[in-house]
Amino acid sequence: MNIHEYQAKALMRPFNIALLDGGVADTVEGAVEVAKKLGGSVWVVKAQIHAGGRGKGGGVKVAKSLVEVKTYAEQILGMQLITHQTGPEGKKVLKLFIEQGCAIEHEYYVGIVLDRTTGKPAFMVSTEGGMDIETVAHNTPEKIIKAQIDPATGFTSAHGRKLGYALGFKGETLKKAMKFFDGLYKLYIEKDCSIVEINPLVTTKTGDVIALDAKLNFDDNALFRHPDIEALRDVTEESAQELEAGKFGLSYVSLDGNIGCLVNGAGLAMGTLDILKIYGGEPANFLDVGGGATKETVQKAFSIILEDQNVKAILVNIFGGIMKCDIIANGVVDAAREMGLKVPLVVRLEGTNVALGKKILAESGLKITAANDLADAAQKAVAAAKGA
Repeated sequence: MNIHEYQAKALMRPFNIALLDGGVADTVEGAVEVAKKLGGSVWVVKAQIHAGGRGKGGGVKVAKSLVEVKTYAEQILGMQLITHQTGPEGKKVLKLFIEQGCAIEHEYYVGIVLDRTTGKPAFMVSTEGGMDIETVAHNTPEKIIKAQIDPATGFTSAHGRKLGYALGFKGETLKKAMKFFDGLYKLYIEKDCSIVEINPLVTTKTGDVIALDAKLNFDDNALFRHPDIEALRDVTEESAQELEAGKFGLSYVSLDGNIGCLVNGAGLAMGTLDILKIYGGEPANFLDVGGGATKETVQKAFSIILEDQNVKAILVNIFGGIMKCDIIANGVVDAAREMGLKVPLVVRLEGTNVALGKKILAESGLKITAANDLADAAQKAVAAAKGA
C-alpha cells in the first residue's frame, strides 16, 4: 500500500526524523492559507500523487511570494500530472502539500528495502540525491553504498557511522545523520514498511539533516496490525480493477501488455509473466487467484481481466494443489459462456484432478486452446495475442 508524502511525513515525526513544517490543501485558497500560517518567504508547492518524478513533470514549484503560491497552486491543482511512474495517462492532482523552503547545502539519497537474498533490511545511501536512484544504479553503481541490518541486533551506531561516513558527514552533522538513520530504521520495522525512501535527504547551510521528500510503502499483509495506516489509503490513486479484485481476495496489478493472466500462486504468476516476456509477449496484468479460490472468484477474475480493453488473449496457468484443476476448469467454462468470451483463451492445467479438469474443458464445446506445459502455454498465448 502506498501513501502520500504529507501522510508519510506525519508518520515520521514521532520517530524524531527531522522535517520541515508543512500543510495539505485541496483548494487554491487553502494552499495560500497554509503558506500564511507557515510564515517565511519561501514555500514549496507539491502535487500529491502516488508517483515519483513529480518535479520533472511540473508538479513541484518553489514560490517566493504568496502570489506565486496562488499561481502555482492554480497550475498544479487539477492537472493531469505525467511522470515516468504514472504512464502516459498521468494522474490527476487532487491535493497539494505546501512546505517551508530551506537553504540546501547538498542533496543525498537514503532508502531502506528488504534484501530478499539475505532476508534482512538493507540501507542504501548515495551522494547523488535528487536523481532517480535507478539511473544512479545503472550509470554509477559504485556511488550506492549498502549496509545490511541483522533484525536480531537491530540498527547500531556502527551502522550509522558507516552510512554517515559514506556520505561524507563529520562532526555534528554526522551525529544528526546517525539519529536520522536510527529513526528511519525504527519506522521501517515498527510500521511494517516495504520501502522507506528519502530522496532527497538534504544538509542545510546551518548543518541540519532534513528529509525534503518522503516515500513510504507498506506490506499489505501486515495492515491488520496498523488500522491507522490502512485508514490513509487513497482509493482515487488506485485502479478500479485493483480495488474490485481486493474485495474478492484476488491479488491484481494492472500492466501495460495485451495478454491477460489468471494464475494461482504469486510465485507461479511471476514465473508466468517472465516466460511470456521470454517468448516475446507482453503481460496485461498480474493476477493471483490464490490457493482457495472458488468458481465464483475465478469468474470474477475473468471479468476484471476483460475490463482491460488492451487484452487480446488470456492465459490461464493453474497448478492444482489446494486449488483443484476441476474447480478452475468449471470456473473457466462458466465464465467464458456467461461473458460471451471473444478473445482467444489458452489454458494450462497441472496437479490435483488435472485429468478431470482437462475433460471438462474438452467437453465444454468452447474454443479453448489446451497447453501441455508452461513453455507451450506461453508460446500459444503470444501467438494468439498476435492474431496468429
